[in-house]
Amino acid sequence: MSKRLLQGSGRSREASATKGTARYRHGGIGEGWDINNCSRKIIGARFYYAGVDEKALKLDYLSPRDVDGHGTHTASTAGGSVVEAVSFHGLAAGTARGGAPRARIAVYKSLWGRGGVEDGNAATVLAAIDDAIHDGVDVLSLSLYIDEENLFGALHAVQKGITVLYSAGNSGSAPQVLENTAPWVITVAASKIDRSFPTVITLGDKRQIVVRATNAKPY
Repeated sequence: MSKRLLQGSGRSREASATKGTARYRHGGIGEGWDINNCSRKIIGARFYYAGVDEKALKLDYLSPRDVDGHGTHTASTAGGSVVEAVSFHGLAAGTARGGAPRARIAVYKSLWGRGGVEDGNAATVLAAIDDAIHDGVDVLSLSLYIDEENLFGALHAVQKGITVLYSAGNSGSAPQVLENTAPWVITVAASKIDRSFPTVITLGDKRQIVVRATNAKPY
């Protein structure tokens, strides 16, 4: 297939290349994103912003591109390829991989903004789910919580044979704080690991102390 841009007559455009296919909704190829962002890993991309607050849109890329890193890290957790010899400044050295490293990823961006100015709505999420169903995805992984309406969108996906996974939210650790608990989806909570990452800090008087990172967020 040749590398070309197919201009649609409405609000939808489609870009095709030999490496993969990416589809765009509401504005075509956008900021920080073009046909070259499609690959053998990322084979589809759409974005949805109807009804989203303008303040949130101005802080984001008007395209499928992720501005704050949330979509990137959740996608890599789900389907990131195997990468050897990785570390964070020498800590946690090893091989990184997602849960299904050979999976292909289609991006459906329906939430916007960063730095506390964020927006999205049931309409954008439902539109994304609807397109994913029609695109023939095998699994939907949604690390978000908007309204209960999007869970009924997930029900339609399940009825089409699509496995739907939702995050359990960030309100733990405390009893009865799970989100996305519809019985037709798989709700996935975060887990702990049995590793620690000590770091040596040298003070101004040359004394050295060993510290370990901790989650200081109050729950």
